[in-house]
Amino acid sequence: MKITLLISSLPTPNTTTRMRVWRSLKACGAATLRDGVYVLPEAYTEKFDAIAENLIAEGGNAYLFSGMATAHLDVEQLFNRKEDYEALYQQLGQLRQALNQTDKKELLKQIRKLRKQLQALIAIDYFPTEAQQQTVRELEAVEQSILRWGEVDEPQAAHGDIQVLHKQDFQHRVWATRKRPWIDRLASAWLIQNFIDPEASFLWLDTPNDCPATALGFDFDGARFSHLDHWVTFETLLHSFGLHQQSALKQIAEIVHFLDVGGVEPPEAIGIEKVIRGLSTKITDDDQLLELSNYVFDGLYANFSRE
Repeated sequence: MKITLLISSLPTPNTTTRMRVWRSLKACGAATLRDGVYVLPEAYTEKFDAIAENLIAEGGNAYLFSGMATAHLDVEQLFNRKEDYEALYQQLGQLRQALNQTDKKELLKQIRKLRKQLQALIAIDYFPTEAQQQTVRELEAVEQSILRWGEVDEPQAAHGDIQVLHKQDFQHRVWATRKRPWIDRLASAWLIQNFIDPEASFLWLDTPNDCPATALGFDFDGARFSHLDHWVTFETLLHSFGLHQQSALKQIAEIVHFLDVGGVEPPEAIGIEKVIRGLSTKITDDDQLLELSNYVFDGLYANFSRE
């Protein structure tokens, strides 16, 4: 196997400088062969470049060598991240035990911190094993439990193929969903009003069983439009009506997906979450909540369209 060696020296006694270099080496996932000698798989050589430049800028030395690992050097074992995944898995277990005992806001903060740690770990997991997938699955399961905690009648994802529909067949309709709407229902209602059925009216249901037969249900089990495979309701609507190619709507979908079921965090997500949560805390009338939240999505759409 081809590898790259970084042989370095840093004569300065400056602890801050040494710590910065050490953190850079740790962040790039380099393995330590001995003090001052570090190794990466050759495919990731560029990760050494900035570190080498920093060493030289601080008056040190840095030499990069490419070569083949000898037979007795187990390269994959050098980069085995099993212990890191186990430590993360234990933290997820502690978080799972804290469900129903800790404030949901704090739980979300912790799970998002752990997701960032997991993403950073995956980025330097050069020889993935089953430990990676086990940890990913556990994080997603814990994240789902946190997001669904306190929510009533949250839909389970159905499985199947998407049916492409025509907007003209869905005009002047009554659309029904669960009362006290959160991000997916609010965004879906905004999408319906602005891109599918401009004359839509909405019913806010105490329970999904209250949905009239003549209404178009969304975001509950058995609804006409709900979670499908890995999509939330907003994404299902996008694909159902051929809107998923619009870049601005796709960017909004990423935010809605993250805030509803977790996943990769878009940079705008937490700010949007705070605004929508603040509105829902102060406003008890669902029609008024929808009206005001529409301005948030209007602003997002305008901004993303401009970009």
